[in-house]
Amino acid sequence: MKFSCHGKTDVGRKRELNEDSFAVLDTERVFVVADGMGGHNAGEVASSIAIETIVKFSRATSEDEEMTWPYKLDPGLSLEANKLKVGIKFANRKIFRAAQGNASYSGMGTTVVAMLLLENGTLYIAHVGDSRAYCYFDGGIKQVTEDHSLVNEYIKAGQMTPEQARNFPHKNVIMRALGMKENVLVDVQERSTKRGEVYFACSDGLSDMVTEEEMVAILSEAKTLKEAADRLIDRANENGGKDNISVVLLRIDE
Repeated sequence: MKFSCHGKTDVGRKRELNEDSFAVLDTERVFVVADGMGGHNAGEVASSIAIETIVKFSRATSEDEEMTWPYKLDPGLSLEANKLKVGIKFANRKIFRAAQGNASYSGMGTTVVAMLLLENGTLYIAHVGDSRAYCYFDGGIKQVTEDHSLVNEYIKAGQMTPEQARNFPHKNVIMRALGMKENVLVDVQERSTKRGEVYFACSDGLSDMVTEEEMVAILSEAKTLKEAADRLIDRANENGGKDNISVVLLRIDE
């Protein structure tokens, strides 16, 4: 399995602090974006804890298959899918407990979207919140995660159209995030990849600012993933840059 990857983050045009974090682990084939939230610098702390915990857990389980995990296996998932899910649940617990033990961190949390690519081409995607994963292929794009947000609940219930959602005043209200409770529900999906597909994880600072049509145009024209990341972030800033902007791209080469 050959692949290419690249990640980038930017503070945007409206925020003083970048509360996003990301990780690109070539060896473990793990790719993560976290979008922190909370007062002062608590959002930055939450997203950093999430990334550090998921990275350490991924590396530790790769090096020691017999290590004790902090959560039981989900029998409905493969071992590798469980690794991704448990890493996120472990991060949630650490964020929640950090907030409980420090008043300045009270209420902090983070969304997260993580991808794990296996040698056989299977891709696992796990997420909590409204950070998204997309798949671009042959001039088309599809959002492959479902936002855990208030506005998405209204859309699913038929109480709001996607067009109305664009101007909904509470569109950033999150129904699920790491750190909100001691336990968290993590959505995990399995996908079979094929050569030429580009999967990318991003914070809502990108998905809220760049339309899918713009994403397609950029990804179809970019010669490299670095160029694609640069142009996606530049476009988000050109369109307002209202939030921090992060993207991690993964291309299936063979």
